[in-house]
Amino acid sequence: MKNKKNITGKNHIHTAVFEPAVKNISKIISILNQEYPDDTHTSLKRKNSFQLLVATILSAQSTDKLVNKVTPHLFEKYRSPEDFARADIIQLQEDIRSTGFFRNKARNIINCAKDIINKFGGKMPDNIEDLTSLHGVGRKTANVVLANVFGKQAIIVDTHVKRISNRLGLTVNSDPVKIEFDLMKIIPENSWSSFSHRIIAFGRTICLAKNPKCPICSLLKYCRYGQENT
Repeated sequence: MKNKKNITGKNHIHTAVFEPAVKNISKIISILNQEYPDDTHTSLKRKNSFQLLVATILSAQSTDKLVNKVTPHLFEKYRSPEDFARADIIQLQEDIRSTGFFRNKARNIINCAKDIINKFGGKMPDNIEDLTSLHGVGRKTANVVLANVFGKQAIIVDTHVKRISNRLGLTVNSDPVKIEFDLMKIIPENSWSSFSHRIIAFGRTICLAKNPKCPICSLLKYCRYGQENT
């Protein structure tokens, strides 16, 4: 390994994608499919689309593992959008405190529930435009719901996908929306959702935010970051 400054990648400002990654995207997808065959859905636990929406809002700046500890009691207490819409915000803040940023999340969840009731008659929207019209719902959250509930193909740009798509060289952007559209041009549409979930699993096991395991990474020869830092 080279020195720590190079490992962070912060000294490298790239203006073009890494051709070995782009040209070999089918091989990258195949390797991920083999190594993470079961990682095709979110690990957030839920019983319906609205619960997944709430859980995904809670997962911002948190972990799925922590959110999954909070939601069983939460969804027992609040069973519908109507329940959340009527919730006392102070009490809801306490119910979700351990997920972090609980004040903003509580406000967004209550207003999101009200939007679903007032705009959509209590029925969860099933398209990106309507989902992102809800309070607290960005494209990442909307795409989680579209991919995992409605079975639609979607690129989910969470922190892992953002980090790894930049490390591989599939994008040079830092904005999640720009990354999403960059990946949509490179990844075959029938692999958008599964690629997203497998990259997330890959980011939790190999391509860690700190000290990525480049020497044992099966994507090393296709990865700009790995080639520059090993």
